[in-house]
Amino acid sequence: MNRFEIVTPTSLDDASRLLVLKDHIAIAGGVDVVDLLKLNLIAPKTIVNLKGLQELDGIRIDSRALRLGALTKLHAVATHPVILERYTAIAEAAVEAATPQIRNLGTVGGNLLQRPRCWYFRHPDVQCLKKGGDRCYSLGGLNRYNAILGGGPSYVVHPSNLAPALIAMNARARLVGPSGDRTVDLEKFFTLPTVDATRENVLQPGEVIVEVIVPEPSGQTHSTYIEAREKQSFDWPLVSVAAVLVGSRTIYDARIVMGAVAPIPWRVPEAEAAIKRAPLNIAHARAAAEVALKDAQPMSDNAYKVAIAKVIVRRAIMRAGGIAEA
Repeated sequence: MNRFEIVTPTSLDDASRLLVLKDHIAIAGGVDVVDLLKLNLIAPKTIVNLKGLQELDGIRIDSRALRLGALTKLHAVATHPVILERYTAIAEAAVEAATPQIRNLGTVGGNLLQRPRCWYFRHPDVQCLKKGGDRCYSLGGLNRYNAILGGGPSYVVHPSNLAPALIAMNARARLVGPSGDRTVDLEKFFTLPTVDATRENVLQPGEVIVEVIVPEPSGQTHSTYIEAREKQSFDWPLVSVAAVLVGSRTIYDARIVMGAVAPIPWRVPEAEAAIKRAPLNIAHARAAAEVALKDAQPMSDNAYKVAIAKVIVRRAIMRAGGIAEA
């Protein structure tokens, strides 16, 4: 990797002023940034260490919302008793991330901002579309882990565990940068390759995620997060699903978000509509799963993802509703 200096700002304003400069990047837990440095996929002159900014750390809960500081460790999210009870999908997503050692180091902000895991993007000698090249090599190449929904012109999948659960729970991200303070619905924070194939979100130069804000769920809200992996140890999901249901025997509202199937966390409103105002049962859950994947366009080697996704969507709906499958 290249030589660089590390600067630790003492305020958000200082951090923003540094990050707007060319060849300056931020680091928090460093799990993904260090990988990118080792692979020479990034070569910054200066790394801006955010760990000294205490206002970015911590879990705060009141009667209106859960607030997760961007520097909050994944382990803290996964084990917090209130999150486990009232924001279950978020805790379940956090505990699925990586290994215990990495969860003690990785942060909420880092999990949301990690770059795609596509092996063409991660290969230092391949100049793919996402790195400013002229083609996505997964087309006609090795695409076992690539997108089945929303792909094109790049067919990466979004790797975050937390993002589907946070979007399903209607979270917002608070951003601070040179232009001031703004809040963005997390569902609109991530961008498709059709907007810009080289980026994955709406962060502007100098902007920092300060916190993620999740509204207090109603008393009848139940949620869960499930993912399927090739191995049960450290691995990224092949498919993940977060489901949030409001109601018990009859579903009055629902939010279903899939991960690892598209370049962004993939919400499926039509599948949500399929179970709204209907009794919760296996038939309706199965119908919603079929609707969720009806627009899937698998590539040469990843059609298996469609079948897995249907099963995981069905199971997530049933588990969120408290119904065990036979």
